[in-house]
Amino acid sequence: MTYTPTRRADFLTRAAALGTPGLWPAWMPRLAFAPVDGAVAGDVLVVVFLRGAADVLNLVVPHGEAAYYAARPTLAIARPDDNAAGIGNRALDLDGFFGLHPTMGALLPAWHAQQFAVIQACGAPDESRSHFQAMALMERGVEDERGPASGWIGRHLTTLQNGNTSPLRAVGFGPVTPRSLLGSVPAAALQSITDFHFQGDSVALQAFQRMVAQSYARDPGLGPIGTATAAVAADVQRLDPERYVPEGGAQYPTTDFGRALLQTAMLIKADLGLEVSAIDLGGWDTHFAQGASGGWMANLARDLADGLAAFHADLAAKHNRLTVVVMSEFGRRVAENASLGTDHGHGSAMLLLGGNVVGGRVHGPWPGLAPEQRVGPGDLAVTTDYRDVLGEVCRLRLGNAALDAIFPGYQAAPVGIVRR
Repeated sequence: MTYTPTRRADFLTRAAALGTPGLWPAWMPRLAFAPVDGAVAGDVLVVVFLRGAADVLNLVVPHGEAAYYAARPTLAIARPDDNAAGIGNRALDLDGFFGLHPTMGALLPAWHAQQFAVIQACGAPDESRSHFQAMALMERGVEDERGPASGWIGRHLTTLQNGNTSPLRAVGFGPVTPRSLLGSVPAAALQSITDFHFQGDSVALQAFQRMVAQSYARDPGLGPIGTATAAVAADVQRLDPERYVPEGGAQYPTTDFGRALLQTAMLIKADLGLEVSAIDLGGWDTHFAQGASGGWMANLARDLADGLAAFHADLAAKHNRLTVVVMSEFGRRVAENASLGTDHGHGSAMLLLGGNVVGGRVHGPWPGLAPEQRVGPGDLAVTTDYRDVLGEVCRLRLGNAALDAIFPGYQAAPVGIVRR
C-alpha cells in the first residue's frame, strides 16, 4: 500500500467522520475480535490449502503399487531404485512403499526428525468432484449444504476460551478471507503485513489510534478491544518483511506462498497473539500437461516443499507450539488422461508438520489402486475423514475439545497423528 499525503488527508477525514466501529476506510484491513478468557493457549495453527485439487499420488508416490504405474505410463514418478531414470526423476523413498515427489527433498530432514507426516487416502465424503462445492463444504467442516455457514476455524476460535484478545488471532493471506476463518471472531485478510502499515507515518498512526479509541468509546464493554487494536497497529508498524532475516539458514521461496509463510513467521516471533494463519497455494487443477518429475506440477511441489521446509527451519525454537496442516479439496483420477493430465478424483492426502506430529510415518489404511479397489469413475478411495485429523489437532494441540461445535453432526475418530 502506498501511503501518500492525499491518502493521509482522506484517512483523517474518514476517521473524524466515523460514527461506529464497523465503518472503516476501504483501503484498511478490517480487523475485529471477540474478547475471551480462560484456558492456556495451544499451538499456532498454520493451514495451507492447495486449491484446485492436488494430485497427491504424484506428491506422495505409492511406488510400491504396481497399479499406479499401469495407470500412468507417462505421468508416473519413477521408483527410487529405477536406475534407468535420472536421479532427479525418481521418487524420494519414505518407507519402502511411499516416496515424495523428486522436487520435495527439502522436507526429508523434517521426515527423518519425525516431525513431518502424511495421511494418505484422506478426504471428505463429498463425491461431487466440484471444486466449488468440495471447498465450501470442507472449509465449513460439514457434509452437505445444511449446517452453519461459518468455517470450522471460525468456530474453533469462537469456542476456545483462552484469554486472547488480540485482533490478530487469525489472519488469511490473500485477497479475501478464507471461508474456513468466517465466524464471530473476524479475521484479517492480508496480501502483506505492509497492508497494516502507515509507511512509518506517525501522524497517520496516531490518527488511527484516536479513531479506534473514539469508535469503541461508545460502548464501554468494547474499550479494551479498541485499546488492543490500536496497540497492535503500533507493533505491526515495526515489522518489515523486506528486512527480515530468517533463522536456521532458512531461505523462503520468492513466491506469494513463500512470502506468506515468511510473514507468518514474523507474526509468530513478534508475539502479537497470532493463533491461526490460513494460506492458499493455488494452481493444482492439472487437467493437461501436468508433467511428471518436471513441469507445471513439479514447480508447485517444489514451492510447497521449499516453503514448508524454510518455515520449519526458521521456527525451530517454536516447534513444540506449532502445527502446520496441508490439505486439498479432493484428489485426482488414478489414470492419466489423453491430455497428459489428470481429471477430478476423490481421495486426497494431508501433510502435517510440527514438533508434536507423529512423524516419519505415512498414516491411514491404504485402499490400493487396482481397478476393483477404486471408487466412482476410477479414483482413490477415502479411508480417513479429514475431520478426524483436524479434530485430533484441535483437541490435542489447540486445546479445544468442543468438536461437536467445530464439526457439527460428526463424531471425530482418533488417528494418532499428533501427541498431546
